[in-house]
Amino acid sequence: MVCVCTFLLAAVTALCGPRALADIPASNRPLSLEFPSTSTNSGSLSLLDPQNWTSPEGLSSALKIMLLLTVLSLAPAIILMTTSFIRVIVVLSLLRQALGTQNLPPSQVITGLSLFITLFVMAPVWQEVYQQAIVPYQQRQISLEEAWERGQKPIRRFMSLQIERCDNAEDVWLFLRYAHLEKEPETYDDVPLQVLVPAFMLSELKTAFLIGFQIFLPFLIIDMVVSTVLVSMGMLMMPPVLVSLPFKLLLFVLLDGWHLVVGMLMESFQPIT
Repeated sequence: MVCVCTFLLAAVTALCGPRALADIPASNRPLSLEFPSTSTNSGSLSLLDPQNWTSPEGLSSALKIMLLLTVLSLAPAIILMTTSFIRVIVVLSLLRQALGTQNLPPSQVITGLSLFITLFVMAPVWQEVYQQAIVPYQQRQISLEEAWERGQKPIRRFMSLQIERCDNAEDVWLFLRYAHLEKEPETYDDVPLQVLVPAFMLSELKTAFLIGFQIFLPFLIIDMVVSTVLVSMGMLMMPPVLVSLPFKLLLFVLLDGWHLVVGMLMESFQPIT
């Protein structure tokens, strides 16, 4: 047994030695892996050196990348919060609850309709932002800071007009009370964005719930009438919602409810001038 093992070991050594590897064609040889050097050239940081990950230069770059990714992920939500999207989607959601149709229309349909109404309402604002800020910046006529200042003016004006039209200026003062500014703002142009944006969102929620109450009221009356009739007839086991749903749908269709609701939403916004 020892002789057999010795013979096999000698055979493997002869077959896999350096001379045997030299006889293997170059196309069949395994590729050699060469790791990049961990030394720094021209002052650049090596990515494979763990000590450079926590250095001031490496940490600063990592924080910038993390901040950029965070802003990019939150950008759609931030943009929607400064538009008419809040009011539109809340009103349409309350309309669905008032009808009692549960998941009809689907959430995707309500969200899509809200987005298109928002695009229609915000088109003049975004067109002004594009003409006054983006185009001059692309042509290298203004700096990035000046483009930011120009771009936020139409959006500021839109938000301030909606707050004033809905008579919700107290929401601005609510956030100004906790902002601890050195100087009290005299106009909406002096109000910081971190104050104006949440005040605008709060104003939009108030307005949306007021519109939703007006939509809810006729359907609530139908539910109460149907419930009273069922109780008077002794049909206590019959769900009133099941009986009132066809009448609510009939009333909504006969009055062209979608046209009325969308038209009321469009007229509730103050256009920029």
